[in-house]
Amino acid sequence: MVAYVFPGQGAQFPGMGKDLYENRSEAKKLFDQANEILGFKITDIMFEGTAEALKQTNVTQPAVFLHSVIAALTSETFHPDMVAGHSLGEFSALVANGVLKFEDGLQLVHHRALAMQEACEINPSTMAAILGLEDEQVETICASITDQIVVPANYNCPGQLVISGSLEGIQIACEKMKAAGAKRALPLPVGGAFHSPLMEPARVKLETAINNTTFSAPICPVYQNVSSAAVLDIATIKENLNAQLTAPVKWTQSVQNMVKDGALKFIECGPGKVLQGLVKKIHKEAEVGALE
Repeated sequence: MVAYVFPGQGAQFPGMGKDLYENRSEAKKLFDQANEILGFKITDIMFEGTAEALKQTNVTQPAVFLHSVIAALTSETFHPDMVAGHSLGEFSALVANGVLKFEDGLQLVHHRALAMQEACEINPSTMAAILGLEDEQVETICASITDQIVVPANYNCPGQLVISGSLEGIQIACEKMKAAGAKRALPLPVGGAFHSPLMEPARVKLETAINNTTFSAPICPVYQNVSSAAVLDIATIKENLNAQLTAPVKWTQSVQNMVKDGALKFIECGPGKVLQGLVKKIHKEAEVGALE
């Protein structure tokens, strides 16, 4: 069985998607449609913009989504048995497996990016990557910091867990993680505490948009960040998506469940190779590749 996986924020690079635009007529149509929906020429920033311009949240999230989704929708080899996406990538996965229409998925991602940007401005906060500790150790240290918000945010692979929280909370946590034997406790260059309670204002705004969007029956199961389990039920998909911004991304557990359910090959759809690397660290025997 083949699992298709979709990357999140951080996978962007200057020039992304240009080859699709120039070589596939269907892709060109979708990119042009995206410019109209967003109200600005995101293709100019994607194809010709600087790395700095691509880092703006309101650009990054739609850019990664568009690259991933358009690659999947216009590929002759895209035949998923199951899909999953890392954080933002879950929206790409839901378009690719037929739950969301292209234009609805893009609108939701645009809403998400703006809502997250606002939440970051309300609550100055950040994230840090913790390398070389067991998940349980990281969870225990986070729980021990009671006067600040610090929570596990991204279970990326064994030995790599990203934490999220207030500026002071992350600083305290990093010191405690190093004292506990972490190889690295590395603050990340992000604008806020994604997948933490500090994203509640964004979650509320996005929930309204999600609840006003039509969801259709999927063509294959989606392994969602919140539960890490295979989901086919539309109401459950919506419920999990509503909870995603303030809940951790259970990527390790999602890949383990896909393997358990028969996935032998993982194809990454979109920019970069981050997920291929994580999949190999989670399950050494897995075959990984990029979408043609």
